[in-house]
Amino acid sequence: MKKPIINARDVNLVFETNDGPVQALKDVNLSIERGEFVSFIGPSGCGKTTFLRCIAALETPTGGALTVNGISPDEARKARSYGYVFQAAGLYPWRTIAGNIKLPLEIMGYPKAEMDARVEKVLELVDLKGFGRKFPWQLSGGMQQRASIARALSFDADILLMDEPFGALDEIVRDKLNEELLALWARTGKTIGFVTHSIPEAVYLSTKIVVMSPRPGRITDVIDSPLPKERPLEIRDSPEFLEIAHRVREGLHAGHAHV
Repeated sequence: MKKPIINARDVNLVFETNDGPVQALKDVNLSIERGEFVSFIGPSGCGKTTFLRCIAALETPTGGALTVNGISPDEARKARSYGYVFQAAGLYPWRTIAGNIKLPLEIMGYPKAEMDARVEKVLELVDLKGFGRKFPWQLSGGMQQRASIARALSFDADILLMDEPFGALDEIVRDKLNEELLALWARTGKTIGFVTHSIPEAVYLSTKIVVMSPRPGRITDVIDSPLPKERPLEIRDSPEFLEIAHRVREGLHAGHAHV
């Protein structure tokens, strides 16, 4: 049996606040295999981002066990096992696009020639070839988010964690980036964890959809998608797609009912 690349067993997370303890995650159990595209969906404040941050060692569970590549999230972070894409592109305005992408490589001490080669490679991967010398303010919101994805890919980690990367973009741009992300996933074979509020986005992108309840964040359903790996946008009108979307919606309603 294949070992999961991310494995959560009875993960709990309680934040201590001035108003007392707040349980953000409760008894989360999940296995993610290598090469899967897993979306997390649920209402605001349900713990989707918190769980992603736990995988990235940006938060620490207060109970249960969580491993990434068979080691602790903190060890996986030190081993550079993942890249992280935040909601906002977070590009430094005084650095060129190439300069922003290089930042993690500079921190990791890569030699200049290898940095330049890696930057060129990831710019091509995200369809930004020729834009390396531009500054962030010269690019559209969608292009900035592509540059942010390129930065996360620059050191070629196995896992890509994405926290609502397209949430602030209009629907037309979002559709385009969804298509590009699927193509990127097919080319690179990365394992992707993706947080979204959008049911169509979750169903379109994922091999597995994790539906979460309002706080305390629990998993109410895990849906393995039967959709083929090749997914034109038109697949969203197919009966199979609509059936999965319906099941996600039912899972979200069930989560609310148990609050």
